[in-house]
Order: sequence, then structure tokens, then C-alpha cells
Amino acid sequence: METNETQQCPQRGRPREFDIDCALDSALKVFWQKGYEGTSLTDLTEAMGITRPSLYAAFGSKEELFHKVLDRYASGPAAFVREALTASTAREVAANLLTGTVDLLTCPHNPHGCLMVQAALSSGDNAERVKEELASYRVARETAIRRRLEQARDDGDLPADSPPADLARYIAVIMQGLAVEAANGASRAELLRAVDIALSSWPGSA
Repeated sequence: METNETQQCPQRGRPREFDIDCALDSALKVFWQKGYEGTSLTDLTEAMGITRPSLYAAFGSKEELFHKVLDRYASGPAAFVREALTASTAREVAANLLTGTVDLLTCPHNPHGCLMVQAALSSGDNAERVKEELASYRVARETAIRRRLEQARDDGDLPADSPPADLARYIAVIMQGLAVEAANGASRAELLRAVDIALSSWPGSA
């Protein structure tokens, strides 16, 4: 299994002489730890090892930087979501999504909790577009799960009366709940027990 560890890179202080990928990894960790509104430009420039002019030149505004961080999160630490949808059965899809979430949340190299949950703890007009983007991300993820489960039902892998939309929402709710519990200090063993209970109610489970 690939680790969720973000790349460790040396900081560099001279303008425009820094590694873009390393800078994004550093920004990712800060947003992950502090949320969107809780992260200041000073937090970002210190973590990334660059000046504000360099940040603006390379990434635009704080909001534009966050958009890039979300893409990096989806293709990096959260790539397990896309991979889970390729599992051969619907139950394996659900299991891989939930255990992948636990792996992400309990990796010692990652901040506690989930970037999507942490960043969503935003309030105020300045974060409205960020909240909308996060909501769109969650809807897109749930839609992808629903479509995979519809395929499973059409293939006879799920009972004909199984509701893919409800099952997709169920998985999404459990994933978000795991993130909240991890942020509150739940251990890996405790989270995996919750996953076992969730999967015990999956259609066709004994």
C-alpha cells in the first residue's frame, strides 16, 4: 500500500526559486491542520518557505492556492477513493472506501482528521466560495459512488431492490463520521470496529 505521507522538502527562501510540488505539500499540511479560515498567509509563507510576493506570483490568492491544494489532496492522500471504485464487488468498494478513510486518518505522517472536514469548518462571507467548492467536491464523490453502485445493481452484484443513492449517502456519512471521530482522538482500532459494524448492514451481509 502506498503511504499517505506528504513529501518532505527543504524550505527555500529566495523568490521563485522553490519547488512548486513541495510548496503545495507544505500548504496542504497547513490547511489540513488549521482549516481554510484558520490558516493565515503568514502560516502559509512560513510553511512553504517563500515570501508573500512569491506566493502571489506562483499561486495567486489564498483561495486560488487552496483550489490547487484540493486537487493535490484528491490525487495524493485521498486517491484511495478513485481506486476503491475499481474494486470487483460493491461490498469491496464500500470496504475499501471505509478502510481507506481510516488509513488516511490514522497515518502518522498526516494531520489529524480530514482536510475536507477541517476546511469545511469555515464561517463568514470570505469563505463562502470555499464552502461551495467543498460541497461540490463531496457531491461529486457521492455521485461517483452512486454510479458505481448502480452498475453493481445492474450487474446483479447488489439485490435488485437495493437503493444505490441511499447506499452511497450511507458510505459518505460514515466516511465523514470517521473523520470527525479521528479528529476527536479515536484510535485506528476504534475506527476499524466502527467500519466492521457499518459493513455488517451491507446488503447481502450475513
